[in-house]
Amino acid sequence: MCIRDRYQRRVREQRSIEKMVKQNRFASTEGGVAVGLRRGHKVTKRTPKAKPSATKGKSTKRTLFVRSLVREISGYAPYEKRMIELLRNELDKRALRFGKKRLGSHQRGKKKREEMSGVIRAMRSQK
Repeated sequence: MCIRDRYQRRVREQRSIEKMVKQNRFASTEGGVAVGLRRGHKVTKRTPKAKPSATKGKSTKRTLFVRSLVREISGYAPYEKRMIELLRNELDKRALRFGKKRLGSHQRGKKKREEMSGVIRAMRSQK
């Protein structure tokens, strides 16, 4: 990289910084002064209403109930039964490896292993 390219890059960076400063000079939540970090007109910060997309993925009472009902009726898949057996025999690492292979990722395997160990705990507490 030659000196001219470095110079041009530095000039571009300075211009982009100047643009950012120009954009930021008009509004301030606590300032009201002409210069400094808190410069700009005093404005009140808006708190917009929550969008429906913010609740995406949140479990409702109804969905949790339906899932528990389906689980109660249909039972466990064969691979889940095998994971439960591995966990009963204290082969946690093997259960994780098995879950990873069946579910496709490390995170999913860990989540399923925790779910199945929770099932075992619930079975023990019922007895």
